Amino acid sequence: MERFGTLSFGHYGPIGAGRELSAADSMLQAIDLAQGMDDLGVNGAYFRVHHFARQQAEPMPLLAAIAARTERIEVGTGVIDMRYENPLHLAEEAAAVDLISGGRLALGVSRGSPETVVRGYEAFGYTGSEDPRGADIARDHFARFLSAIEGDGLAERDGSSPFGGGTGMQRIEPHSPGLRSRVWWGAGNRDSAEWAGRTGVNLMSSTLLTEDRGIPFDELQAEQVEAFRTAWREAGHPGEPRVSVSRSIFPITTAEDELYFGGRQDGDQIGVIDGIRSTFGKTYAATPDKLVEQLQRDAAIRSADTLMLTIPSQLGVEFNLRLITAFAEHVAPALGWEPTTR
Repeated sequence: MERFGTLSFGHYGPIGAGRELSAADSMLQAIDLAQGMDDLGVNGAYFRVHHFARQQAEPMPLLAAIAARTERIEVGTGVIDMRYENPLHLAEEAAAVDLISGGRLALGVSRGSPETVVRGYEAFGYTGSEDPRGADIARDHFARFLSAIEGDGLAERDGSSPFGGGTGMQRIEPHSPGLRSRVWWGAGNRDSAEWAGRTGVNLMSSTLLTEDRGIPFDELQAEQVEAFRTAWREAGHPGEPRVSVSRSIFPITTAEDELYFGGRQDGDQIGVIDGIRSTFGKTYAATPDKLVEQLQRDAAIRSADTLMLTIPSQLGVEFNLRLITAFAEHVAPALGWEPTTR
């Protein structure tokens, strides 16, 4: 593990005792937390994206705000649902954020996870899918998005235009060189991981895999990572791709931590999501010394270069920064991490 960051679900709404976290609170706290993490030398701040829900739905303004207020931390998504996206609009926004951040965008995209509505992407105007989950729409949008950020000409120039005109095909602007290498695909199973490897994009793998082969989650995920890397090499792509895995990890160092997370440690779980039998990864909650022992045995964490910690963002900036500081000081160094401040 070379890097670690946080994966925030960005929930807002009622939080108990008559209190409510607003959408504005959620975003402003995310900016403050990212600043604190940047000072600690944490590598990344990543955000889940869900539509028709009280979560982050349009992450680009938030990522741009964080990028403008920080110096080193990577800003990203895990993941944007391509079924909902105009690929050329997304290409413009992604390039703008990448330029503002100085190349610190880690844009995770995929077909997306189950939503709170039925085929919500159709309400956004993306219809005609022949797949019950819209995977064909997502792949088509993704292919056009890649073409756009690679700088391909996509619209014919107007020679009579008073704004420059010319001949030939015009690319999307702004263009950010290198953005293509900072795109990630969120893969839920071995097949999609191999497809990402062949396509030549980085891999994001979460705490859920839409597979159940009777082996522990970390081993199943490590096999997925190896299949991805094999596909990358066989496709002849240069260099080494990046791989991230997500985990729920809570260092218990105070009585308050024990109150929230004591007894939360559990094993892998099997369930059905989106109609598919799936494997869910365990939650790690223990004292730092025990966490080190447990995480060193996690096959997927050992195989990935980046670990994303899912955080209880509704508990506020101070609480989360303390959790992240405990992980950075007492756990991460034993896994091979060094802060960006060095």
